[in-house]
Amino acid sequence: MKKLFVIAIAALATLTASAQQLAKVNFNELVMLMPEMDAARATIAASQKEAEETYAAMVEEYQGKASQYQQKQATWTAAIRESKEKELYEIQNRIQDFQNSISQELQQQQAQLTAPIQEKANKAVTELAKAKGVTALFDASQAIYFSADVIDLTAEARKALGIPDDRTMESLQAELQAQAQAEQTAAAK
Repeated sequence: MKKLFVIAIAALATLTASAQQLAKVNFNELVMLMPEMDAARATIAASQKEAEETYAAMVEEYQGKASQYQQKQATWTAAIRESKEKELYEIQNRIQDFQNSISQELQQQQAQLTAPIQEKANKAVTELAKAKGVTALFDASQAIYFSADVIDLTAEARKALGIPDDRTMESLQAELQAQAQAEQTAAAK
């Protein structure tokens, strides 16, 4: 009787395990290719450009004053020299403070801009998984191996999120490289 009970439980466990629907989705790909991410990338790039321009202006100011100091220090009185040294020191501190704060601010901005995009993707994927009766969903970009019986929801999630069929990670990378080259060309002129 005990053997029969053990066999029945093992059979039930096997049936339960085989009834589970496992699925995967490439979450990173979805987020990166969403149309909303293009706007976020543009905003982040504009902020980075402003930060770089501000930093460059600060460095240029420092270099100009340092050059002036080196050229004229021999002719200045001790009080003027001390004042100019203090001014250079303050500019160096401002540059350092700016570097520290802008790095944090840019990271915060990126997190704020991408959070709603990730939430939207997560919601769409979760709804799709529930509709398909999926019991476990895995991020394909994080896993090493999936068996053939795991459902891939990436294509359906792409449609649900409004990602065009012809938009791929490769096409996105090409777009971003073309934008970078255009910016370099414009900056060189």
